[in-house]
Amino acid sequence: MKNQVTFSSKKTFYSVIFLILLIFGFQNDSHANNRSLTDTIGFKRYKGLVMDSKSKTPLVFASITVNGTNISTISNSQGEFTLKVPKDLTNRQVTISFLGYTSKVLNLTDLKNDSTIKLETYIEELDEIKIVVKDAKSLILEVLKRKGVNYLNDLTTMTAFYRETIKKRRSYVSLSEAVVEINKQPYSSSKNDIIMLYKSRKSTDYEKLDTVAFKLKGGPFSTLYMDIVKNPDMFLSEDMIDIHDFTFDKSTKIDNKPIYVVHFKQKPTVTEPQFYGTLYIDAQSLALTNAKFHLNLDDKVKASKLFIVKKPKTASVLPIETSYQVDYKIKDGKWHYSYSRIQLGFKINWDKKIFNTVYYTTSEMAVTDWEKISNSDVTKPRDRLRPSVIMIDEASGFSDPDFWGEFNIIEPEKPIETAIKKIQKKLEKNN
Repeated sequence: MKNQVTFSSKKTFYSVIFLILLIFGFQNDSHANNRSLTDTIGFKRYKGLVMDSKSKTPLVFASITVNGTNISTISNSQGEFTLKVPKDLTNRQVTISFLGYTSKVLNLTDLKNDSTIKLETYIEELDEIKIVVKDAKSLILEVLKRKGVNYLNDLTTMTAFYRETIKKRRSYVSLSEAVVEINKQPYSSSKNDIIMLYKSRKSTDYEKLDTVAFKLKGGPFSTLYMDIVKNPDMFLSEDMIDIHDFTFDKSTKIDNKPIYVVHFKQKPTVTEPQFYGTLYIDAQSLALTNAKFHLNLDDKVKASKLFIVKKPKTASVLPIETSYQVDYKIKDGKWHYSYSRIQLGFKINWDKKIFNTVYYTTSEMAVTDWEKISNSDVTKPRDRLRPSVIMIDEASGFSDPDFWGEFNIIEPEKPIETAIKKIQKKLEKNN
């Protein structure tokens, strides 16, 4: 009976975030210009590539932070990054870090455009980090117990960059990007975080979508809910912990700090789809620093019920990939949400059709700056983004080459850049 209650509560949780809607019919795509941007003269841009020093492979989602500030960005799936820094801060240092590697600190003045930054793998004997708790489950419970001490307990406003893509097989058919402002509630508070959409743009190629569109419900809320310390319903609530097994793996390091590595998966007696994956925990503070996990797809029919809101009667839709990631950063002894990513894949089988259709959706959000605020500075209700928002309906089109101004963004992947250029060329022809 307990498992049924858990599954029901998870269904409710999913109904608020990252659900895929399949619907027929569309309105014409809009390519309207967005409002003008803040002048960027007071900022300097740095571009670079982060890679493994030996293998030369790109380090995906490496963290790049300006020391002594809350300004940061991450590398993309090719290890590339762009960092915009106010000119009065260009005498600072920048730290480049990646899980399992020794962090590197550089002067911003030493960074040139297209700089290549090579990180060394952490090679210290991992077994020197001693486990000070009796078992992995006890460690997880202690992580939750220390949430109020380890994480930000001030009301903050965070500037974040959000990107959402939909691919039909290997071709991008929908792109949405946004700069959002997050009113991040204290981690000890039960209040929900608030989002305001500041700037956005989108494009959808309806011809490639055939007669069906994937629409990702929740937009930036979907990635913000991946802050599993603030929102533990997925697998860190007391009920969810009880139905999972937790085991230790060899320890590692991030930002040159020792990290416990804990694997988790649902107990064999649990039949409903649950999450499995790996948690990374700071050995000194016992704060969760990173999490990478997936939904169990052994029973794809049951798993599909967690995602699909609406679909054609003539189609069956099954999930084929569910990957999630959330990262946290520390400043002045307090951790906070920094980055999250959701990647989902679905296969559509049509009645009376020989071939199926495969769609992949990816949404990611990176916090690029933040500061403490007072209650009087909280976004007014009329300006707040709704948790049910669908970004490809909310955003306008690709049209302004200087759209993002001074804001730090996640550098687009090369295939996305190619898609954007094609869209821009099409717009120029139409004009």
